[in-house]
Amino acid sequence: MDKLVVEGGHQLKGQVRISGAKNAALPLMAASILADGPWRLTNLPVLGDLLTMGRLLTFMGGRVELGQKDPRQNPNEAELDLTMLSKPEAPHELVKTMRASALVLGPLLARLGRAKVSLPGGCAIGVRPIDLHIKALRAMGAIFDLSGGDIVGRVPEGGLKGAEIRFETVTVTGTENLMMAATLARGRTILANAAREPEVVDTGQALLAMGAQIEGLGTDTIIIDGVSSLKGGSYQVTPDRIEAGTLLAAVALAGGEITLVDFPHEALGTVVAKLRETGLILTALGSDMLAQAPDSLSAADITTQPHPGFPTDMQAQFMAMMTAAKGVSVITETIFENRFMHVGELRRLGADITLEGRTAVVRGASCLSGAPLTASDLRASASLVLASLAARGVSQIHRVYHLDRGYERLDRKLISLGAVISRVPA
Repeated sequence: MDKLVVEGGHQLKGQVRISGAKNAALPLMAASILADGPWRLTNLPVLGDLLTMGRLLTFMGGRVELGQKDPRQNPNEAELDLTMLSKPEAPHELVKTMRASALVLGPLLARLGRAKVSLPGGCAIGVRPIDLHIKALRAMGAIFDLSGGDIVGRVPEGGLKGAEIRFETVTVTGTENLMMAATLARGRTILANAAREPEVVDTGQALLAMGAQIEGLGTDTIIIDGVSSLKGGSYQVTPDRIEAGTLLAAVALAGGEITLVDFPHEALGTVVAKLRETGLILTALGSDMLAQAPDSLSAADITTQPHPGFPTDMQAQFMAMMTAAKGVSVITETIFENRFMHVGELRRLGADITLEGRTAVVRGASCLSGAPLTASDLRASASLVLASLAARGVSQIHRVYHLDRGYERLDRKLISLGAVISRVPA
């Protein structure tokens, strides 16, 4: 198990390319279950969760070739062929570290009519109820039992059937799961109160490329007309908007000037607007983005919301920024109930943060000093790295395996921009 040692006080300068989005790549890998032929993904990030998904699909009987296994291949490409799928199971030992394991449930039921999936694991940031998935799939005809921590599902003869489904709350993985399941269902499925996140749109665009019939992507009502089969093909994963936002927060805290290549402008509009409010100077350069740190940051308030609101996955990084900003900022988390676990660690650096239920009040311009830190989840890991860039002295961040689950070599990218970071055994 590694830790990161971060020496603060070094400005960032240079150019870095944004990797493909983990939250888009995982459902795109799951979608290969639906295809009658090989499925090729490009711009795939090299991440722990994707390796886990690859092992899961291989366990099911698929052929999965991730480029990083062979140095002669592009490490950001994958070939997946699930045409010989024989074991529709996602056992606990394979998926205990990954929330996204639920994404195989819909495709398995649609294609094979049966599935056995262990309840998802992953970061302990709050409840991500799979019951929304189950309720919606039941409306399409699926039958479920819960046995020993596994969800066991089957579909009566004739397969899934189209249905009108209204999600009680907006769910990204639920929308993706049901959209995939509906592509092979009989008749029309309408998903109301559907998630609008760019990763949902990316999944839908990939399904369209496979031959699915889908309307309404990017809106809260998605209409899917089932088809008899889907074909293989090739698809490029969208750039990671959360990685891009994290790097913007990094230069805001560390100071300096960086250019982000392949910047997801449209997907990150709300975050860009809020970062500009803090004083960060952002200039669009075609498909790239130039970010210049101001002499000082100004406090700003955020409330996390489903897309197109401010993303919960950027809340921790924004809080790290506000520890260095002039004034008082109010950060309200509406998505996950336990997503303030990084607050205690930021306080260890000297941050002045008060918690009031789901609201954090940050009194900025604190003089941060390096300290030993422990990451609790993926985005918390990133916030601690960012705050350490602005802290005096050296910080040691433990349990950075969380970071590796969702960022492709974030430490190396920051090092390439001038940060002083080393990865050593804990």
